[in-house]
Amino acid sequence: MPPPPPPPPPPICFPFSSKKPRRRLSWSSSDRSVPYRSDIAKRPSFSQDPYPPGGTAESITFHSDSEKYDEVPEMFSGPVKEGKGKGLMRGNTMTGTKKSTTSSRWAWAGRKDKEKDLPAPGDDEDDEDDMYEPHPHHHHDQPPLQIYKGPVRRDSRSTQASRSTQKSQDSQKTVTSQQSRSTHHRSNSSRSTVPKPRPPLMPQDSTSTLVGSAYERKVNDRGSIREKPDTTERLDELRKLMAKDNLDYYIIPSEDAHQSEYVAPSDKRREYISGFAGTAGTAIVTRSHAYLIVDSRYWLQAEDQVDGNWDVVRAGTSEAPKDWIEWLVKGLRGPSRIGIDARMISHEKAQNINSKIGHQDSKLVYPPQNLVDLVWKDKPGKPREPLYTQPIEYTGKDAASKLHKIREWIKAQPPAVPAYSKGEPTPAHKHVGTLIISLPQIAYALNLRGTDIPYNPLFHGYLFVGLDSATLFVDSSKVDDNVDNYLRSMGVERKDYTELWPFLRRRPWGEGKLLISPETSYAISLMLTNFRYTIIPSFVEQMMAVKNEVEIDGMRRAYLRDGVSFVRFFAWLEGKLAEGYDITEYEAASRLTEFRKKNKNFMGLAYENISASGPNAALPHYSPKKLTAAMISRETPYLNDSGGQYRDGTCDTTRTVHFGRPNSEQSEAFTRVLQGHIAIDSAIFPEGTSGHQLDVLARKALWKDGLNYNHGTGHGVGSFLTVHEGPHSFSNNTPLLPGHVITNEPGFYAEGKFGIRIESALVVRRVTTRGEFNGPIWLGFERLTCVPIQTRMVRESMLNKEEKAWIKDHNNRCYERLAPFLKEDKRALKWLERETKRGLGLASAPGGVHIDWD
Repeated sequence: MPPPPPPPPPPICFPFSSKKPRRRLSWSSSDRSVPYRSDIAKRPSFSQDPYPPGGTAESITFHSDSEKYDEVPEMFSGPVKEGKGKGLMRGNTMTGTKKSTTSSRWAWAGRKDKEKDLPAPGDDEDDEDDMYEPHPHHHHDQPPLQIYKGPVRRDSRSTQASRSTQKSQDSQKTVTSQQSRSTHHRSNSSRSTVPKPRPPLMPQDSTSTLVGSAYERKVNDRGSIREKPDTTERLDELRKLMAKDNLDYYIIPSEDAHQSEYVAPSDKRREYISGFAGTAGTAIVTRSHAYLIVDSRYWLQAEDQVDGNWDVVRAGTSEAPKDWIEWLVKGLRGPSRIGIDARMISHEKAQNINSKIGHQDSKLVYPPQNLVDLVWKDKPGKPREPLYTQPIEYTGKDAASKLHKIREWIKAQPPAVPAYSKGEPTPAHKHVGTLIISLPQIAYALNLRGTDIPYNPLFHGYLFVGLDSATLFVDSSKVDDNVDNYLRSMGVERKDYTELWPFLRRRPWGEGKLLISPETSYAISLMLTNFRYTIIPSFVEQMMAVKNEVEIDGMRRAYLRDGVSFVRFFAWLEGKLAEGYDITEYEAASRLTEFRKKNKNFMGLAYENISASGPNAALPHYSPKKLTAAMISRETPYLNDSGGQYRDGTCDTTRTVHFGRPNSEQSEAFTRVLQGHIAIDSAIFPEGTSGHQLDVLARKALWKDGLNYNHGTGHGVGSFLTVHEGPHSFSNNTPLLPGHVITNEPGFYAEGKFGIRIESALVVRRVTTRGEFNGPIWLGFERLTCVPIQTRMVRESMLNKEEKAWIKDHNNRCYERLAPFLKEDKRALKWLERETKRGLGLASAPGGVHIDWD
């Protein structure tokens, strides 16, 4: 049943006009050291930060210089004795300093059964074994981390009041825990002005609410505001090098030599030269100007991050070109020499450019060294962390069987006989192997994982698969004896990463041709020459996209764990906001990451948290920073798009919620987005249907009101691989197949106001229809994501009967599946029950009175 309506406001009063001061969650300082627990397992993680120098690791970890999980601070779930000292009471999460006269070292105590923000590991292990489990890694003794000493304010009103408060602590402790509980209950259920007894103050330590990398972020993250770099000197040096090669243009793509979306710090050349930190965009430098071409996801971010040396080109608008290639071709004035590192552009793109500029007497030029590398003075080193195997319990297939399947595919390809040839195929026309450069495909084929790429369990390498041999090109420092023996057992030879180029020159495979994908770097096709290769879509990508039942079942479990974290997070966040705390987008994102760290098989984040409120939510790829993050507003929707990397699956979920009373514009936009989400989720379609053909279902409801969104409706997702996986999506014509996992994420973005997106992961399954026209050819979706959809912003009058039933069914299903894992977390369980059982929209005022809140 929906909750009862709120009590009417007092006469001549308006809702939310309480004089109660808002309180602020902050990363306050502490002077108490925290003991370590050696029994807590390491927490590997992917980090966007630079990597440390290489070294031999005794276990599989996801190391970086800012997120280490070798040891984890003690998690305090209540009063803790430290020797003979005073008891330590856990305060509000993220350290509850308040906008009052209390010091940052004190927190209110005495509430009834104080809810644990993060119960200590082990509390639920007996009943929730699938949710929480320590990782079986080795442990190392390390000196305790130094406690962060924040800035100290002296002789201010707040610090003077804090000293006064500390002196009066003894008198404050006269109120009992029972009285405090009663007071808290009354304050939430009435607007009485009767003075309430003040609960006692107890010392608390902010580190008691932080675990793993969150603790180290508090210690090490100074949160400096990102300043625009002055790129004048960098561009001057680059132009001097361009002049030596007589270049009119120099192109700096975002991708690395493997065409990766996410790249290692040492491959962030475009970010270094321009200052723009987004994951997509291309920099083009001429002799007198510099241009940054980005799509709609990054328009505002690019303009904010680059300095005056750069012009931002908004690709995709009606007046602008659709991408950087079109911009370049249209902008050429006479014969031009266009420089680019041949490793950083795909064969497909290079051929496309050459075909368009040849008639203008222009050409691509490939300098022997990357020009940005030559001017990058403090360039980070290459990551050197060890590889590790992904067990068959997660993959469902061993690597030997995958290599066998690849070889069968090679044999099945017909000889590449030239059209002018009339004779029988010769050995030179036959295909004898394939070269794989895609990092996710290499990791998938060999059941290996690494830590070279932030947020992705990948490693730099190349894989050659011949009819009777296979060779992995990888830095030898990353391969320990276990992995080396594992490769030998499958007949995979290992060579150093840089030995690929001599290998291609020697052509040890003989006379035949290699099969390479259109995404292969152009440097490789130039090395092979066109007589030695055939361009064909990647077979490994197709194998990887169709998940087997073991992988699908693992992803179900991963999304279930991730859903529990979302519920605990939203319950915590809503509770803190209701208590009057102000919380930043950054603090909220960090808290959700802490909840995820407790989950079984958690290996890190799948991508940088998108935690956005108000105008920031109108930026689809906004990510908050510590000192520049906005406070989460109670007047506009809050959008959280995040996911965890688990050994059994990669998660990607978005939910948009409201903590106040949404206005008509917000409610109507949210309802239209939800209708599109429901339409995709409920679709039934025949074999051969592509995602592009279904895309209109997600936009139809928005189009009715003249609304739309500029990003794709969804993308493939990997199984402990990358969060963006192909070849299928809702933006291309690749037919959807049973086993494809794809996201469903329509949205709407009111620039400068708010943003809305609802995202769930789906897996394509066969369905039985009543008519079964043409037989059992019908497909539909099974929903993997298990996070409730808030109904506060839903306009019931805009929904039809089927849509209302879908919302009810989804939220009931979430309750049934998540509740068993939350029985020890009363706060989260209460939130889950309320959100899944409530009706649509806001509750009416008592007596049927309608109040126009706008």
